[in-house]
Amino acid sequence: MRILAGKAAEARVRELEQRGATDLGRVEKQVARIVNDVRKKGDKALRKYAEKWDGLKRNQSLRISSSEMDQAWHSVSEDFKRALDVAATNIRRYCEWQKPQPWTKATGHGIEVGQVVRPLRSAGCYVPGGRYPLPSTMLMTVIPAQVAGVNNIRVVSPRPAVETLATARFLGITEFYRVGGAQAVAALAYGTKSIPAVDKIVGPGNLFVTAAKKMVAFDCGIDFLAGPTEVAIVSEDGDPRFIAADLVAQSEHDPDALAVFITATKALAEKVLQETKKAAADNKIASTSLKNNGIALLAGSHDQAIEFANRIAAEHITVSQDDVAKIECAGSIFVGDYSPQAAGDYAAGPNHKLFPCNIYRGVDSTRLQRQ
Repeated sequence: MRILAGKAAEARVRELEQRGATDLGRVEKQVARIVNDVRKKGDKALRKYAEKWDGLKRNQSLRISSSEMDQAWHSVSEDFKRALDVAATNIRRYCEWQKPQPWTKATGHGIEVGQVVRPLRSAGCYVPGGRYPLPSTMLMTVIPAQVAGVNNIRVVSPRPAVETLATARFLGITEFYRVGGAQAVAALAYGTKSIPAVDKIVGPGNLFVTAAKKMVAFDCGIDFLAGPTEVAIVSEDGDPRFIAADLVAQSEHDPDALAVFITATKALAEKVLQETKKAAADNKIASTSLKNNGIALLAGSHDQAIEFANRIAAEHITVSQDDVAKIECAGSIFVGDYSPQAAGDYAAGPNHKLFPCNIYRGVDSTRLQRQ
């Protein structure tokens, strides 16, 4: 992680303004072959890829049985179950608050206009199965669909961990398939004998998943094309340890994660870099991410720091209470030293499936309804 000031800072901000969701070009040809193969050959192609990459065993059912989910539920700790309950309660309540309502208004002369709200018939929730179990993504994709009133919710996940299986059981999921990657996206979009097609696919994934979602988007609804996680923090007097903790917490997600600290106070920038280095010392992924992508932008003033933040439009941003009204572009806003971004990602209620700018909003119940 390095400090950039003056022209170097401005140049880096301009670069970040132009970033896309992710570079899909290097996998699009391979993804196209996979998607077309599953579209044409259905389960035969789906099983071929799932056995090759997703750990599916020969003759093993694509669909996970209720008994397997029950077994997972009984094997996890009571602490985990309580944590699920707290997080799910908060997420569900937040989704209910966001849920659009039908209305009618009289415009005069006997004319009424209004809004009708209807749920989608089906949704596909993609839950990654990569470096760590992600029960939080199960909560953040399934619960908005349930609150929206979607009747048919289909979950896909490669090599689902025990915690992910237990979460599915906790949420009452009955259709859960042990597949991932572009092959799972293609199955959800076009349908196979084992996995019926859905109206919309939501949830994050790797480069192959993102490219596949882009490819099927004209045939099946998607949420958006997500890239690696992003964090920005703007502060002039925050606790360097807390700032470092948030930078590392997001950086450990992915070697390509983006971490940006913005300040007009050079001494604070230097302390944050020291604390970040210490906090990431035993975390290989976070250390790699911070070395490659971590920056501290030294602004000429606090107003310029806010300007940098709005131009970067990060997925997650932390600011002081006084600066909240000044933030125009961000996925999720965290306020003050005692609002850790990890709380928002896991349990506070707002969705962690976010887009890093003002073009799209994150996943919520409104994305799974027709208005």
